[in-house]
Amino acid sequence: MTAHGIVHWTELNTHDADKAMKFYGETLGWTFDAMPMGGDAPYYLISSEGETIAGIFTLTGWKLMMVPEHWFTYFSVDDVDARVEKAKAAGGRLIREPMNIPNIGRVAIVKSASGSVSGWITPG
Repeated sequence: MTAHGIVHWTELNTHDADKAMKFYGETLGWTFDAMPMGGDAPYYLISSEGETIAGIFTLTGWKLMMVPEHWFTYFSVDDVDARVEKAKAAGGRLIREPMNIPNIGRVAIVKSASGSVSGWITPG
């Protein structure tokens, strides 16, 4: 398990996964493997020199139409539910309540008191 407080995962949130994969493939030599998620687009695992390093999430649907492309970070935490309560007490708020993702872990999306947004995960 990734140590508490350390970056656990990062993913590119994009409207055009093909264009992003072309760019990062040509410039950084990354390779990509599609992982069907049952929605409009697959999730792509990014590899560099044979090691899985990140993911690509395609922003689809009208709710995500105006969200700009960005890299999104997930921090490893020892107990998502307890840490979410601490975040709320410190002036943060939840964008997404803690949820279990099979074979991944327990995840919440947190907005800090200063406005930054990140994912917090207790890896499974």
